[in-house]
Amino acid sequence: MNAELTDIKVPSFGQGLDEALLVEWVAEVGTWVDRGDVVAVAETAKATTEIVAERDGRVATLAVAAGTILTSGQILYQLSAD
Repeated sequence: MNAELTDIKVPSFGQGLDEALLVEWVAEVGTWVDRGDVVAVAETAKATTEIVAERDGRVATLAVAAGTILTSGQILYQLSAD
């Protein structure tokens, strides 16, 4: 894998919602994702939402486990350009 990794952060969930429960990872380490692909599913107080890839790349690391409370702006995963 390319040694240069890009941190991908938890997006804002909108409408004053700063936290969500990470329900499941759709992408695994080693998976190639294209911008717009679903990488994870999170649940806020109001709805279940899909978290999509912001850019193309290979998932290099997952920073949090399913079942973790996510906060907007924290590192969610890392992408490699290869």
